[in-house]
Amino acid sequence: MNLNQLANNLNILCRSVGAFIKKEGEGFERSSIEQKGFNDLVSYVDKEAEQKLVEGLRQLLPEAGFVTEEGTDTTRGERFNWVIDPLDGTTNFIHGLPAYCVSVGLMDGDEVVLGTVFDPNRDECFWAYKGGGAFCNGSSIKVSDAPALKDGLIATGFPYFDFGLTQQYLQVLGAFMSRSHGIRRIGSAALDLVYVACGRFEGFFEYNLNAWDVAAGVIIVQEAGGRLSKFTGEGDVVFGREIVASNGSVHPEMLQTIGEFWKKPVA
Repeated sequence: MNLNQLANNLNILCRSVGAFIKKEGEGFERSSIEQKGFNDLVSYVDKEAEQKLVEGLRQLLPEAGFVTEEGTDTTRGERFNWVIDPLDGTTNFIHGLPAYCVSVGLMDGDEVVLGTVFDPNRDECFWAYKGGGAFCNGSSIKVSDAPALKDGLIATGFPYFDFGLTQQYLQVLGAFMSRSHGIRRIGSAALDLVYVACGRFEGFFEYNLNAWDVAAGVIIVQEAGGRLSKFTGEGDVVFGREIVASNGSVHPEMLQTIGEFWKKPVA
């Protein structure tokens, strides 16, 4: 398999679908919103974007299966599977906030080997494949060289449906506020991850995530020289429902900060 050529073709496809999403956003009406669950929103744009991706990806790699957010195709491949979030940041999109993206990763067994995240509003296409480095459009990207948490800007995502650990989470936020340059919440895990990869953030953490939120970003962070783990420092970050991504240098401090409060009784 020529991962470089596949990446180029994937980028073209994601750019095309991203352009469709951005155009639809110009005249989007909230009356078309559906709720899959509490604060779990979807629109025809998500569904049509996913259909376009699935159709295009079938042509790129016919033997691959799919893990899709909207369930357009749930056929699993014996070896290869595309993991698709057609519109990461749906809530931002429906409110007219230009912070969303197309995110597609390719898994070879349990490993992500290729990923593209395209932000149509900034016209930024982040991509990487195993052993090939990480890029934004035509330029190579690397994680930041900030040596410590006190030098870093940290991203996160707020709970939006499972509020059982809210108090612990707020304590974690408070600790990060006092130990870093600050906290940011964009509303798209895929963008958070690629911003770690290109050095805009030193770290990112979130829980209650799905594979399609992170798959593409995982390989991009890895190829940019970053580090990934669950909150415990180990485990599957794609299907493990939680993730810590960093430039590597701040990772131990991030794990320590999270571990001080996470899933512990609130004082």
